[in-house]
Amino acid sequence: MSENQILKQEANNISQNYHIYKRKLMLFDLSIKGHHPSYIQHLIKYWQKQKLSGHLDIVVSPAFFKEHSDVVELQNGNVSFTAITSEEFAILSSRESKIKRNLRNFNEWKIFCKYAQLLNTTHALLMYFDTCGLPLAVGAKSPCPFSGIYFRPTFHYNQFAGYQPSWKDRVQEWREKFLMSRIMKNPQLQILFSLDPFAVEHLNHFNSQADAVHLADPVEILSTNENPSSSIKQDLGIERGRQVFFLFGAITARKGIYQLLEALNLLPNELCQKLCLLIVGESGIKGELEEIIADICQTKPVQIIRRYEFIPEEQMQAYFQMVDFILATYQRHVGMSGILLLAAAAGKPVLSSNYGLMGEMVRRYNLGIAVDSTLPEEITSGLSRMLVASKEELCDRTKQQSFAKENSAEKFAQTIFEHL
Repeated sequence: MSENQILKQEANNISQNYHIYKRKLMLFDLSIKGHHPSYIQHLIKYWQKQKLSGHLDIVVSPAFFKEHSDVVELQNGNVSFTAITSEEFAILSSRESKIKRNLRNFNEWKIFCKYAQLLNTTHALLMYFDTCGLPLAVGAKSPCPFSGIYFRPTFHYNQFAGYQPSWKDRVQEWREKFLMSRIMKNPQLQILFSLDPFAVEHLNHFNSQADAVHLADPVEILSTNENPSSSIKQDLGIERGRQVFFLFGAITARKGIYQLLEALNLLPNELCQKLCLLIVGESGIKGELEEIIADICQTKPVQIIRRYEFIPEEQMQAYFQMVDFILATYQRHVGMSGILLLAAAAGKPVLSSNYGLMGEMVRRYNLGIAVDSTLPEEITSGLSRMLVASKEELCDRTKQQSFAKENSAEKFAQTIFEHL
């Protein structure tokens, strides 16, 4: 190799190293509930395991530091957490009305831009892209190129079997198509990750600058010897001979808890004797639920066990291993649900809403029974069938495993970092 070739190679190496040093990725996520902390955790672990180059900044709300200190403790030399100020967080209005949601989304976009500029970000990943739709559609600019995770597309639901849209659904479909046709042409948007695999083809038809890519909804599968399910069952005091139906997560009206309890009232006594309902998760309607449950237990021979508390992820999978059936009775839920994935990983049949993407996944992967969960009598029918049928009749274990593997935590993180 000549001296000139050596000098040229050294110059290239210096240029590459400078580019690597300059690479500053930012994850922006002001949500602290549900899947958001685990998504961040998966990305940090993958970044560190693969020893990826550059620096990873994670911008979160002040409450994230308190509620998810275990995730924050993962930061090291090239991974840093930054909290927005309490004053900035205070200006984010609630999502109680459409006007307030839109106002919050514009304020959140301003905060994103501030920190992208402050941290000299070279590329940003908006972890909850759905909140950026309106600002981007009206021409909001970013200080840097960006990508996002799109959770709740619904404009393609009319292609799902049995979908019966209301006039509001049709208006929402038109609105989404209009917004996304504008957003996907944004020259700063590079990759739009979609948790809905059926939406990707439609997103890529918007004559777009950006590429839509399917993103796994991550589930981390622990080995069975890490799950002390037998001791949990004993601690809960589940009566012998009962099949355990598990309702997990934030226990709100959105989860279909009222329709589920009404369904128990409609269930014949001989089937109630075989059933234990296990409710685990934080709830702001605990007092109201306790009154309803007390009435049910006076008239029906059913066992209902409640644990109104947050369950860490390492304990959560033990519950999924221990129970017999998983309840996903959401009320017209839009997008994916991690409950379906956790159930599939544990090999447990689900009683799910038949609406939208959830219903489509249950049907395509044979994960269990999908019903109109807005109707208590439909839930009762599903409970009755599950109590008398074999698990082989209710779900396909091979398809469940395939569904879980397609949505591994590693695949989730790998897909993101390969595209950024």
